[in-house]
Amino acid sequence: MLSKLALSALIAAFAAVDAREISFPSISGFSSDQAVMDIITPDITQAKFEGLTTYANLPYVHCLAPEGEGIEKFDIAILGAPFDTGVTARPGARFGPSGIRRGSQRIKAGAGWSIYTGQNIFVDWAKIVDCGDAPLTFLDNTIALKQLDKAHKVTSARKTNSSAFTVPRIVTLGGDHTTTLSALRSTKDHWGPVSVIHFDSHIDTWDPKVLGGGISHYAGVNHGTFLHIAHEEGLIRNTSIHAGIRAPVTRSKGDVRNDVRCGFEIVRARDIDRLGVSGVIKALKKRVAGTKVYISVDIDVLDPAFAPATGTAEVGGWTTRELLSILDGLEGLEVVGADVVEVAPIYDNPGETTVLAAVEVALSLLTLMVNKPVHADE
Repeated sequence: MLSKLALSALIAAFAAVDAREISFPSISGFSSDQAVMDIITPDITQAKFEGLTTYANLPYVHCLAPEGEGIEKFDIAILGAPFDTGVTARPGARFGPSGIRRGSQRIKAGAGWSIYTGQNIFVDWAKIVDCGDAPLTFLDNTIALKQLDKAHKVTSARKTNSSAFTVPRIVTLGGDHTTTLSALRSTKDHWGPVSVIHFDSHIDTWDPKVLGGGISHYAGVNHGTFLHIAHEEGLIRNTSIHAGIRAPVTRSKGDVRNDVRCGFEIVRARDIDRLGVSGVIKALKKRVAGTKVYISVDIDVLDPAFAPATGTAEVGGWTTRELLSILDGLEGLEVVGADVVEVAPIYDNPGETTVLAAVEVALSLLTLMVNKPVHADE
């Protein structure tokens, strides 16, 4: 048997082996004193898949903190709206904000340079943060929308990091399309009525008596009537436009007449075959020229082949590449608010096709905001 002294020496020897540093072999073409992409350096400050899940690993700011509690200043905010009880088809978009955030984890400021433009919006002039989700009840739509109204009001009233542009802008992650109504109420407070560029397969200007059946005021506020209500409330201008429309309407002529009354023109989905991407961009820009703009993107503007995870899918839509090219082509517009909505991750495929598309849509919307700062009408 080993003596106590020999046993202690043996244990110490094994401990020394366990604690030794690992030496990496030299890599062909690099001298031993060169750092190789900082892989060897144990940097724990830039983890992409750890910690709080924010959009694109942006810093989290408690934008809805109680009055008097100091918070970090910001210029553009990501705000989640986990609401899906205003849908007429499949629910599930309450999980859209968390799904989009999960899909964005590969993006971070340190590796955010566009291959197309060479720009990295995350290290530009605007401080972009993630405010988390508005706390919305799922038991009463009326109360939930009042909560979302307040969340937008509080967030848009925060101090900006920029001294020149004094009202923060918000990109909302939905949630069903009803949530856009609260965002439009917020933009009106700071910028007045806006032109809406509405990417969708449905017109969403239905009269609540038609889509809701006149059963109750409660039933008439939903994801297909919010633009009608926005028009009635004076939130939007008669210079708005739909893009990607292809779903049928309820009445042969009445719905389209009402859509015109609400201030909209239409670029239909198949118009892209005739106009091309550049032609669609031109039509959208011409319609909203000289006005402040709100861009709302229902993910079902994409064909279900590219975005199956949505509440009311319609075949014959645009590709993800076409949509992103159109969005990027809107550069120069004064975009004062935006959203990407109707993402319902439960219906996605294992490759998360819809979620990944929504991530890039949000990135394009942020890019438009960074590239065109806007002064508020305060």
